[in-house]
Amino acid sequence: MKTIDNRKSLQKTRREIELMETSGKICSLVLKKLTEMVKAGESCSNLNDIARAEMEKRGAGPSFMTVDDYKWTICTTINEEVVHGIPKRRLLKDGDILGIDIGVLYKGYHSDMAVSLCVGKITEDKKKFLDVGKKTLKRAIERARIGNRIGDISATIQDGIESNGYSVVRNLTGHGIGKNLHEDPVIPCFGKRQTGPKILENMVLAIEVIYTQGSGEVKLEQDGWTITTSDGSLGGLFEQTVVISKDGPIVLTPYL
Repeated sequence: MKTIDNRKSLQKTRREIELMETSGKICSLVLKKLTEMVKAGESCSNLNDIARAEMEKRGAGPSFMTVDDYKWTICTTINEEVVHGIPKRRLLKDGDILGIDIGVLYKGYHSDMAVSLCVGKITEDKKKFLDVGKKTLKRAIERARIGNRIGDISATIQDGIESNGYSVVRNLTGHGIGKNLHEDPVIPCFGKRQTGPKILENMVLAIEVIYTQGSGEVKLEQDGWTITTSDGSLGGLFEQTVVISKDGPIVLTPYL
């Protein structure tokens, strides 16, 4: 993908934002449908099929299938898996942590979101792990304001995760989003405040909190897609698509 140097190309028009708002709403509705289905005995492949049908019902399609060689509608990650997991026939079990990453393409514009959630009953330490990721994303989104820099978002993610004894994944990032699923700027999960690109009005960002219970080191599995923790610890992912307005960040993919 080409690097974007033109300042105006980072800022969306009103019409583009309207289309991305619709894309984000569809994304949220489909994810809500999937989370309602999550239970022991459910398969990730079935969740994938349902996601595709729900998108098409709303006149949209899967963003992830615009990525070269990726043939699935969603990504699913279980326990030690962190991102980009292929939704296989593997059945969910009580106590699992399931991540669902989903992107919607609507009239040429993308939205992207992810959530990690429990399957059935989980331990208190797993609940805390998920709560920290969710709260950290919320705080990071609050830093997505005109006049701040990408480093303000990144530093907030790093502080929220590391202050609770977990680790961010340093080689996976959030990103800009629009006509392409992945655009500039890159948004790392670590950084220093008041560094990096300026946050501009009408930018649209997919802000991601990607973290682990362990060291934060990851590896690529043999399927060529799934990234897992190197030490076998739990992985977590929370993501929302956000537009930068004069009044502050507006989430286009709310968790319904």
